[in-house]
Amino acid sequence: MRNTNTMTVSLPPAMVEEFEKVRKIENRTKSELVREALRQYFYFSSRFPVVNASKAELAAIKRGRAAFARGEYVTLDELLHDVEPGRNKARAKGSRRPSPKG
Repeated sequence: MRNTNTMTVSLPPAMVEEFEKVRKIENRTKSELVREALRQYFYFSSRFPVVNASKAELAAIKRGRAAFARGEYVTLDELLHDVEPGRNKARAKGSRRPSPKG
């Protein structure tokens, strides 16, 4: 008696190519790879549920995208420099701060 069910799935050709590459690299059967993919999907979808954005959130996203398109943004390096201005500055030799231990 068989303890599994058989499913037929349609995939676009590019996805089949990628699937076969991964399957061969990992030396898995098609069924093993699909089972693992579904396990991962179930694991992550249960921990990160889909939440629909409110109208206000969608409007804020739209404004943010427009600002980005206009070049109104800072890079991560710029942000970190502003938040921690002394983090990248080299100190002169012998100017080490005393340790908190005393």
